[in-house]
Amino acid sequence: MMKEINALKKALADAETILIGAGAGLSTAAGYDYAGARFLKYFSDFHAAFGIEDIYSGGFYPFPSRELYWGWWSRSIYINRYAPLSGDTYARLRSLVRGRDYFVLTTNVDHAFRRAGFDKNRLFYTQGDYGLWQCSVPCHDKTYDNEEAVRKMVETQKDMRIPSDLIPYCPRCGKPMSMNLRSDSTFVEDEGWHRASERCGNFIAAHKNENMLFLELGVGSNTPGIIKYPFWRMCADNPRSLYACINYGEAFCPDEIRERSICIDGDIASVLNALEKMR
Repeated sequence: MMKEINALKKALADAETILIGAGAGLSTAAGYDYAGARFLKYFSDFHAAFGIEDIYSGGFYPFPSRELYWGWWSRSIYINRYAPLSGDTYARLRSLVRGRDYFVLTTNVDHAFRRAGFDKNRLFYTQGDYGLWQCSVPCHDKTYDNEEAVRKMVETQKDMRIPSDLIPYCPRCGKPMSMNLRSDSTFVEDEGWHRASERCGNFIAAHKNENMLFLELGVGSNTPGIIKYPFWRMCADNPRSLYACINYGEAFCPDEIRERSICIDGDIASVLNALEKMR
């Protein structure tokens, strides 16, 4: 593995621009595990009452009341969006690209990049943000910051339920609010989403012929059309570019770009730590 890590170190140093593509594996490496001990630490009561096995599947559970629904979601939002970042994985990544011309395209919704100090104008969260609510209909394309309400829900919930007067409703149509997460056709792409999408597109267009490093971190096979496949295609189209992938158990690339690829099958946190020590 050290051969590949050394190659990645050189690629990071030589690249004129860096496009980071980040999936769930990066946040898992940073300590945001959705199952196991972390899940039971925060959701043992929901596990006992409803048989929920992990944080992801719990988000789709048909809770019998809005009080329970928001009891679950407020706790999930808080630990994954507002609680202090665990570990320094994101900070190490930021250190590696500090002062560089980079952009981040991510399917993660925990806002960890921004909380770790990445430039908000260099981030595009394609799948939403735990920190935003939207109308569940939706009757309009606007999102709402939820931090104050979520903290109050967490502080006042009892027996997994929030007080009924804290249930959020759309300020325009009065229907229940929902998470601004892309799970179906109701997902709201608000003004901020479109601005970030435009910045991402402009970055790629401006640097498409440069010595660019496509750095893919923890992107699995659930949504390969957002990051993985576009990275492969863009790398194939630009002979000056390199593709690097760090993914535990899923580090691979197509034959067409194999000679310009660095695939590291390993823990992202450990690899970033090694890279930082080599600087």
